[in-house]
Amino acid sequence: MPDPRSHPAPHSRARQSRTPRRTPAVALALVAALAAVGLGPAAAPAVAATVPVGSGSHSDTRPAGTSGPTTHTGAPVTPKVTPAAKGRPVPTNDWWSSLAFQRYGDNPYSTPMYGHPLTYQATAGGLEVGYPTTPAVVGEGRQYEYAHKRDLTLGLTGLNSPDTKADAWSDWTVTPYWSDGARTLRTTIGHGLPFVYAKGSGANAQITTAAAPAVFADQGDVLGITVAGHHYALFAPGGSDWNVSGSTITAGLGAKDYFSVAVLPSTDALATYRKYAFSFVTGSKVTWSAAAGSVRAGYTLTTQAQEGGETGTLQALYRHQWLHTADPLTPYTYVSPRGTMKVREGTSFTTTQKSSPVLPALPKSSGVDRARLKTYLDEVVNAPDPFSGATDTYWTGKALGRLAQLAPIADQFGEIAVRDKLIGLLKGRLQEWFTAGGASEFSYDKDWKTLTGYPASYGSDTELNDHHFHYSYYVYAAAVVAQYDQAWAADSAWGGMVKALIKDAANPARSDPAFPFLRGFDVYAGHSWASGHQGFAAGNNQESSSESTNLSAALVLWGSATGNAELRDLGSYLLTTESEAVAQYWFDADEQVFPAGFGHDTAGMVWGSGAAYSTWWTANPEEIHGINVLPVTGGSLHLAGNKAAIRRNLAELVRENGGPAVEWRDILWEFESLADPGAAKSKWDAGSGSYTPEQGESKAHTYHWTGTLDALGAPDPGVTGDLPTSAVFTKGTVRTYAAHNYDSAPRTVTFSDGAKLVVPARSTATGTGTGGGPDPDPPSGNVFQLRTGGVLTTAATGTAGSDTIASADGANHDGTPYRPLVYEAKKVNGTLAAGRTTAFRLQVDAGTAVGLGPQARVSYDLTGDGTFERTETYRYFATDPVTGWEAYGEGGGPKSATGSLGNLTGGTVRLEVWSAIGNAPARLRTGTADSVLTIPFG
Repeated sequence: MPDPRSHPAPHSRARQSRTPRRTPAVALALVAALAAVGLGPAAAPAVAATVPVGSGSHSDTRPAGTSGPTTHTGAPVTPKVTPAAKGRPVPTNDWWSSLAFQRYGDNPYSTPMYGHPLTYQATAGGLEVGYPTTPAVVGEGRQYEYAHKRDLTLGLTGLNSPDTKADAWSDWTVTPYWSDGARTLRTTIGHGLPFVYAKGSGANAQITTAAAPAVFADQGDVLGITVAGHHYALFAPGGSDWNVSGSTITAGLGAKDYFSVAVLPSTDALATYRKYAFSFVTGSKVTWSAAAGSVRAGYTLTTQAQEGGETGTLQALYRHQWLHTADPLTPYTYVSPRGTMKVREGTSFTTTQKSSPVLPALPKSSGVDRARLKTYLDEVVNAPDPFSGATDTYWTGKALGRLAQLAPIADQFGEIAVRDKLIGLLKGRLQEWFTAGGASEFSYDKDWKTLTGYPASYGSDTELNDHHFHYSYYVYAAAVVAQYDQAWAADSAWGGMVKALIKDAANPARSDPAFPFLRGFDVYAGHSWASGHQGFAAGNNQESSSESTNLSAALVLWGSATGNAELRDLGSYLLTTESEAVAQYWFDADEQVFPAGFGHDTAGMVWGSGAAYSTWWTANPEEIHGINVLPVTGGSLHLAGNKAAIRRNLAELVRENGGPAVEWRDILWEFESLADPGAAKSKWDAGSGSYTPEQGESKAHTYHWTGTLDALGAPDPGVTGDLPTSAVFTKGTVRTYAAHNYDSAPRTVTFSDGAKLVVPARSTATGTGTGGGPDPDPPSGNVFQLRTGGVLTTAATGTAGSDTIASADGANHDGTPYRPLVYEAKKVNGTLAAGRTTAFRLQVDAGTAVGLGPQARVSYDLTGDGTFERTETYRYFATDPVTGWEAYGEGGGPKSATGSLGNLTGGTVRLEVWSAIGNAPARLRTGTADSVLTIPFG
C-alpha cells in the first residue's frame, strides 16, 4: 500500500468488499464516568471486566487478540496532548486530529491540516502556513486538490521542539503546543480564521518565508509582505519592530508574549485586519435549535484583547453557510476547495435552513401491490440467514439496516406477522452486540474515550475510523424497534446501550468526561470526517456522506420514538447542515465549487484539500456514484432538493460506465426516483427480475420505494412540516403530505405552504392537506404572502397564523437584524419595472407591551448565487400598547439601501423582520393577504 502521507491518490487502498468505510473509533467510559452521564449504574465497581448498562453491557477491556489505536506499524498509541489537556476526551475524526493521534512513528508533529482559507503543518521549528489558491487536477483527472504548500513558518528564533501536542481545542479551533525546554510556543488556528494567533516565550518571534518576501507595507510593529503571490500581515506588540533579513523576519516581543499573522484578501485590507490583530480568538461554539420546519444555528467565537480594547474579529464563511445567513458580509473573499469563502466582520453569525425531511418509511400508496410485496418480504424473512453471514460492526450494521427498512413497510400493509418477525430479528442481533462477553461486543477504551465494536472493520479499532458510519445502522434499527416496542428502548432496558453508541459517534454534550463532543461531525465544515487520525497529505476525508446522514436521520427517529427532544433536534441540525454541504461539496449542486479542470459532476470522496471521483476500494463508476446515496431510507429524502444535480450525476454515470448500471442498479434506481420517479419505475419494471440487490438492499424495499414515488411524485423538501418526521411529495400540481406521529395522542401537522394534516397517534398519515396552496415553483406574480416556516409565496390562499418577533432585549438594533424572522422565495424570474419600488404591508401586534419597534429589510439576490446585490432596510414601526393587528408599511422609503436592482433570473427575494427596539416579543401575521411583500418586477 502506498504511504498515504505522500499523496492520497485515488484507489490507493484495496478493499475486500463492495462497500467500505474509513473513519472513527468507538469508546465507552469507566463505570464511574458512565454513571455520571447516565450510561451505567453508579453502584458498579470502579473497574470491572463487564460494565452493566440497563439490560445490556459492554467491556472495559478489549477482547483477547484484538487491538486499539496504533501507529501505521501496529505500535499502540495514546493521545498526544499536553498536561493541561490530559484526561479530556480527544475529538478524533477532525480536521486537525493528526496533532493528537500520531499515526506515523517518525512524525511526532502533524500531517497537513486544512483549516480554510489557511492550511497548516506542525514542524520542529513551528507552524507552517499556506494559502493554496490554484487547484491541481491529478490522478488522471479524477482528483482536484488545493494541496498544502508552505508560504511561511511561524515560530520562535531557535525553536527546535521534539514534538507538537494538542494543548486546547473548541468546536472548530485548536491550539498546538511546542516546547524545546528553552522556548515554548502556542498557536490558535481554526476553520474560517484568517489569523494565526501566537503566544511564545524564550525567544523572539520569527517568521521564515518560502522565498524572499516582497514588503508592501512597513509600519514598525506591522509588516505587510507578499509571498508566492499571497499577501500576509505580521503583527508584533506595540513598540516592537519587524526586521527582514532575506527570508527570515524577526521581532522582539519585549515583556509581551504575543504576535499574530493574517492572510489578507488584498493589500488594501491591511487597515481592517490591523484593527483585529490582537483580539485573539480563545474559543468557538455552535448552538442550534429546530422548530416549525426550520433549523437555526449560531456560530460564535470568543476573544480576548491582548492589547487595546478591540474584541471583534473577522471570520470566513463557507458556501454552505453564507448561502443561509442573513448577517451582513464584507466584500472580502478567499479561495478554498469548497468554493468562495466570504468574510464576516464580527464574532458570530447565524444560519437558517428548512429542516430536512425524515420518515420511518415512505407512506402507503396505490403504487404497491400487497401480494407482490409480500412475496418479496418473505424472501427476506424466510432466508436461511437474514444477516448474510455478517460478523463485524460494519456488515452487521448493513444487515440491520436492510431488515429495519422493511418492518414499517410490512406494518403499513397489514403484514403483522412479517413485521414482528423482522422486529424479532433486529432485537436478537442488537442484544447480542449490546451484551459483553460473547462473539460480538462493544469495548470502552479509557485512553481514547471511545466505544469500539469487536469484531471491528475498516480500521474502526486501530484508526478509530467510521464509527458514525457503522453505528448509524444500529441506531436506525433500534429506532425502528422503539417505534413498536417502547419498553425495549427504555434506558433501563436496551436504550442505554443505544445511547452509548450515540454518545461515541455524536455526543451533544461538551462537558461529558466519557466521550468527545460530536466526534465525527465538523460543525464548521458542515459535514463529518471518516479518518480517526487524519494522517494524510490531503488532510481528512469522507467518502460515504450518505452513511453519515444515516446517523443523523436515525437520531431524528430515535429521539422521536423515545421522546428525547435533545437527540431528535440534534439529528435535525446534523442532517439539515450536512445535506447542504453534501449538495455543494459532493454533488456541486450549484456548479460553483468544482474547479473547471476537474471535469466531473460528482465526487465519491471529499478531502481537506479537495475532492476525488473515486472510492477507497474500486474505480467502478456505479459505486463511485452510489456510495453517497446508500443506504436509501426515509432519511434520504433531502437529496431530492437538488433534482438537476441528480440528473447530471446519473448522466455522468452512464457516460463513465459505458451504459446503465449493472451492479448497484437498485441504489441508482432509487436515487433517480428522487428526481424522476416515472423513469426510475420503468427501469425497475424492466429489470426487477434479473438483478442481485446491493448488500444493504432488498427487492421488497426497492419495489416499495420506486412504486410509492411513482404514485406520489418526487419528494419536495422545499415545503416543510412543523413535525421533524414529515415530508411532502409533488406529482404534477398535486401535493401529498405525509407525517408519522410518535405521540400517544393525535396531532395536527402544519406545513410551510399552509396545509394541515391530522395524524392519529402512533401512526403515519397522508393526504392532500387542508388549507394549503400550490406555492408554484418558480413563483409567478410580484405579490408574496408570508408563510410560517420562512416561505414567501405567490399562492393566493393560505391558513392564517402568526410568527413571534423576538424581543430586542432592551438594546437598540435599529438597522441591524437581531434574531430576525427570515422569509424567502427562490428561483424568481422578473423584469425590473421602471418607476416601481419595493412595497410591503405587514400586520404586527405588540399586545399591551410598550415601546416596541418591528423593523423590516428586503434583499434581492438577482441570480440566485448567494450574493445579494440589493439590500433595503426600512424604518422601524412604533407599535401601540393595544392588542390587535396594526399595519406596518414601507412608508417614505428605505432608511438605508445598498447596491442596485436589475432583472431577476432564478433569483432569491428575502424579507427579514426583527425588533429594532423594545423589551418584549411581538407577533407578525402570516398566511393571509393582509401581510404581503410586493416587489418592483413584472
